[in-house]
Amino acid sequence: MVCLDSSFVIDFLRGKESARVLYKKLISINEVVSIPSPVIMEIISGAHLSRRKAEEIEKINEFLESIITLNFDKTSAILAGEIESNLVKEGNQIENEDIMIGAIALQNNETLVTGNAKHFERIKGLKIESY
Repeated sequence: MVCLDSSFVIDFLRGKESARVLYKKLISINEVVSIPSPVIMEIISGAHLSRRKAEEIEKINEFLESIITLNFDKTSAILAGEIESNLVKEGNQIENEDIMIGAIALQNNETLVTGNAKHFERIKGLKIESY
């Protein structure tokens, strides 16, 4: 089981070859693919800031039709709070959205597929796959 970070989704939707190859591989081996709800927030926000807003939102909606959404619920919020406090103590803070995404992946025992491994490597126990 893998969940997709916004960097992957953006690269995939923009046609980046490495993201497309990995996604095709995941589908071919019947990997369960999901997306954390904060990723949806990030990519929709970006689409609304785009000059091609309607086109971008349509592409995102089509992509999301085939993906399981993992929600940021009470359990993942508690885990995110623990992760954030640990990162603050260590002086290794990352963006709150990334903490939320990491907590959702950890809670669901999923590997996070990201092009931004440096941020997520700071979250202890998180399995990461770069592309």
